[in-house]
Amino acid sequence: MLKAMDSAVSVKNLSFRYKHGREKVLKDLSLEVPSGSMLVIMGRSGAGKSTFCACLNGLIPQLIKGDLEGEIRTLGLNPRDRKVADFARFMGIVFQDFESQLFSTTVELEVAFGLENLGVPRTEMKARIEEALRKAGLSKLKGRAPSTLSGGQKQRLAIASALALNPTLFCLDEPTTDLDPQGKDEVFSITSELWKNEGKTILMVEHETEEALQAEYIALFQGGALKEFGRAQEVLNNIDLLKEAGVRPPEIPHLFHLLGDYPLPFTKEDAIRRLSSFELDKDLSSGLEENDREKERGYGNEVIGIESVHYDYPTGVKALNNVSLSVRQGEFLAILGQNGSGKTTLVKHFNNLISPRHGKVLLKGEPIQRKSIEEICQTVGLVFQNPDHQIFCERVEEDVAFSLRLLGLSPHEISPRVDSALKAVDLESLRHEDPFSLTKGQRQRVAVAAILALRPEVLILDEPTTGLDYLELQRMMELIQQLNEQGHTIIMITHSMWVAAEYARRVVLMKEGRIIADGKTREVLGTSGKVKEAGIKPPLMVALSNRMGFTALSIEEMARCLKRKSI
Repeated sequence: MLKAMDSAVSVKNLSFRYKHGREKVLKDLSLEVPSGSMLVIMGRSGAGKSTFCACLNGLIPQLIKGDLEGEIRTLGLNPRDRKVADFARFMGIVFQDFESQLFSTTVELEVAFGLENLGVPRTEMKARIEEALRKAGLSKLKGRAPSTLSGGQKQRLAIASALALNPTLFCLDEPTTDLDPQGKDEVFSITSELWKNEGKTILMVEHETEEALQAEYIALFQGGALKEFGRAQEVLNNIDLLKEAGVRPPEIPHLFHLLGDYPLPFTKEDAIRRLSSFELDKDLSSGLEENDREKERGYGNEVIGIESVHYDYPTGVKALNNVSLSVRQGEFLAILGQNGSGKTTLVKHFNNLISPRHGKVLLKGEPIQRKSIEEICQTVGLVFQNPDHQIFCERVEEDVAFSLRLLGLSPHEISPRVDSALKAVDLESLRHEDPFSLTKGQRQRVAVAAILALRPEVLILDEPTTGLDYLELQRMMELIQQLNEQGHTIIMITHSMWVAAEYARRVVLMKEGRIIADGKTREVLGTSGKVKEAGIKPPLMVALSNRMGFTALSIEEMARCLKRKSI
C-alpha cells in the first residue's frame, strides 16, 4: 500500500532528449502536483506535455529510450527503479493516441483486461466493469467490438478502462479530443467527482480552456519548460500570458478584455451581470445578417444531392434514417451532432466510400454509381478524422503524389500539382521529411495536401482541428477558409462549436441518424431551439449575445456590436 503524501507527483530539474533527437524535449522542469488536486497542463504541441506524462510511470526511460536527467517521484515511487507494470495498480493513464490502447474483441473485455492482470476477483470485476461503463456513458454499447465504435466512443472506452482500475492518480492526455460537447462535459464531471468526492489526484493534458476552468491548478508548458503554475482562475484570466504560450483564452475573460472592462469576469453568471452595463449597437448587429445573405447569393448549383438515404452497418447499427440533403457549389457547411449520430457515415456517401441501403446519392445531378473513380476524386475529396489513417509514405511529397500516380498521371502532370498543394498548406520546406516525424497539425496538413492535389471541387474534412493546439487550429481554419474563398465547397464535421460558429455559414444538426435542423449558422445555432434537441450546447458567445437581443457567432462579433450604456 502507498502511504499518504503531500505531493502525488514531484519532479526536479527534469530534462529529456529522445534517442536520436537533436534537442531536449523537457528542459530543467520542476513541478509539484499536490495529492488530491486536479491539475490541467496546457501549452502548444511539442511543448513537452505528453513526454512529461510518459515519464511518470516509467514509459520513459524503460520503454521509450533517451537521455533522462533529474528526479521524479510518482506517488512516492521512482519510475527509474520500477517496472511500468508496477504503476498499473496506482496510476491510470489514457494516452493521447487512445486507439493504441484498444485491442480486445468486446467493450466489456477491453475494460476487464487490466482487472484480469491485477487478479481482481470475478464478482468484483463484474461490478467494476458495470460502474466504469456507466460513468463513461457506454452501458448501451456492451457486446460491441471496439473497432466498430466511433472515435468519441473509443475515447470513452479508454477512459472506462482506466476508471475500472480505481487508481490513486489519473493521468489523462487530451481525453476529450474526439468527444462531442456533452461528452466533454461528462468527462470533466467524472474527473471532478473523482477529485472532489473521492480524493483522487487528476493530471490532465488539455487544449480547451473552457473545460480547464473546472481545474484547481493550471501548468503552462512552453518549449519543454514550465512557463507558469498557479490557481486556474489566476492563470486563465491572464489573456496576454495565454496568447504568448499559444493557448486560446477562455471566451468570457477574452470578451471583456476586448471590451476593456476590468477586472475580467470568470463565470457565465458574472458575465451576464456585467453585460447589463452594455447595450446593443443595432446598426452594427443588423449588418451581420446582411453579410450572411450576401454570401448565400454567391452559391452555385447543387454539387451533392442526398435523397431519402438509409444505411445500416453489418453489425445491425442503424446509422442513417431517411436523410435528404442538398449541397451547393461554394458553400461552407458544418455537420454537428453527438458521437454516433451518423455524421461520418453520411459524408462517406458523398464520394461513394459506402453506398446506401435505400435512397439516392447524386453528384452534379447524376447517380454517383455512374461516375468513374477519377470523376469522383476530381469532384469530392475526403480528409479523414485521423490523418495517420491517410498518410503512409516515407516522404511528404510522395504521400501528396500517391493518388495522382494511381490515376495514371504522368510525372510532368504530377509535379506542378504536388508543388501547388504543398504551397497551399505551407509545407514546401518539409516536402522531403518523413510525415510521421511531423506534429499532428503538420500531418493534418499533409492529408489535406494529398486531397488538394486531386483538385476536387468539394473538400470534406472530418474533425480537421482534433488534437491541434490553438495556433495550429487557427492556421488550419485559415487555410480551409481561404480554400472556400477560392471556390471550393467545404463540408466540415466538428465537435468544436466555436469553430463551427465562427467559420461555417450553414449548419446541419444530426441526431440518431436523422437531420433535425438545416439552415444558416446564425439561425440554427442562435434561434432554432434545435441545438439542445441534438444533445449539444450552443457556443457561449451565441448564448450570451441572445440575451442582448442578437446572435453573435464569435467573440469579435460580440465585442464589436456592444457599446457601454451612456449615463
